[in-house]
Order: sequence, then structure tokens, then C-alpha cells
Amino acid sequence: MTDKQFKIFIDFDGTITKNDVGEEIFRRNLHEDIVNEIVKELVTDKISSRVCWERLCELSLIKDKNGFDDLILSQEIDPTLHRFVERCEANSFQLYVLSDGFDYYIDKILNRENLSPLKVFSNKLILTDDGKLIPSFPYYNADCRSSANCKRNHIIENSGEEDYSVFIGDGNSDNDAIQYVDFIFAKDDLLKYCEIQRITYFPFRNFDDVIMRLNELLAKKKLKKRHQAELKRREAFMIE
Repeated sequence: MTDKQFKIFIDFDGTITKNDVGEEIFRRNLHEDIVNEIVKELVTDKISSRVCWERLCELSLIKDKNGFDDLILSQEIDPTLHRFVERCEANSFQLYVLSDGFDYYIDKILNRENLSPLKVFSNKLILTDDGKLIPSFPYYNADCRSSANCKRNHIIENSGEEDYSVFIGDGNSDNDAIQYVDFIFAKDDLLKYCEIQRITYFPFRNFDDVIMRLNELLAKKKLKKRHQAELKRREAFMIE
């Protein structure tokens, strides 16, 4: 146990899982050029994340539900995740999974890993009997273009001034969220974004790297919150 309390927010696709599961299932069901074009419009901010998902779902037709589910269950997680979850539980750190992906595959993968107790906020997806994918976005906010599930709001609603907020992620859907946290762990596209925007971050390859860095933070007598994140949080509270 420790007197420092971290609220830890984790991306799912490409962070908890080795691959971006959302992209993977659409690349298997649509022509790759179609997926690439839609994703390119997303990352260049020509369309929002919600529009991206709506287009991909509208174009998809799942002819083999069992094959679709098998593809999902073939996706691997980072093998160091379990160790990280155990470490957080030992210190009573609250964990939240914030995903711009869909509950349909997230729930299946977490159940397989005996991690279903984790608190998850994500978009919703229904696979109909005739093979259509019907998305819905219960946490949508038009101000959060990079994620149809507004990760910023979950961070603000589930952390307080006494907490140190931590975000762990890898991609475009995390760009808005990291503005509001004290400590950022970034890899891949999120790392590049932090570099371009000159946002302070810790690089990581897996959750063992995160554990090591959190241990270093815990060992410090005093931690300083990220000033820009504090300002952003106050601004968000005032708007609400």
C-alpha cells in the first residue's frame, strides 16, 4: 500500500492487445484499400472517429459469425498485463479501460483472460442475424474528435484533485485524453504525437516498463502534477 493514489486509464487496442483489434476485424472483412482510405481521413482529421467507425460498419457484412468470433479470440494481449493489474490491485490503484473500440470484442477478450472485473468504457456494437454491424456511441461528445468514446470525460469524472492521473496508450484516439492527465505513458503514434506537441511523457514497450516507472514515482517523497493538465481539468469543470 502507498499514500500516493494513482487513477490509471488504459487504452485497449494496441495497448492491452498486441494488435489494433478494431482495425484487424475490418481489414479482414473489407478491401484493404477501403480501410486505408477511411483510416487516412481519420488520422488527418478530415473525419471524426465516430464517422470513421460508422463508415466501416456500414460497409461490412459478416457472413460467418463463428469465424468472426474466432478472429477476435485469436487476438493476443500484452503478456505483461496480468502482472501490471496485480501490481495495481496490491496498491489499491483504480484501473479503467478507455477504448475507442467496441464492447463486442473487448468483452470477449477480457473474459478469456479472466479480466472481466476491469471497469471498461467503450463504444457498443451489435452483430445482427443477417450479418450487419450496428455501432452506437453512448459516451460520444462532439468536442472529442479523436475518439467516439470521449476519454477526456471519463478521466475527469473518475479522478479528483487528490489523485495522480495516469494514461497509458499508443494511438490517435488518445490525443485528446492525454491533455488531462498528470503522467503519460506513450508508444507508437501517441509517442510521435507527444514529441510533435512537446508533451512530457514516458516511453514504454510493455507494462513491465510502466511498473518500473510507477515504482520510481512512488519512491519520491513528493510528486508534482502536470501544470497544463491541471489547467485543462479546471477549464473542463468550469464548462460543465
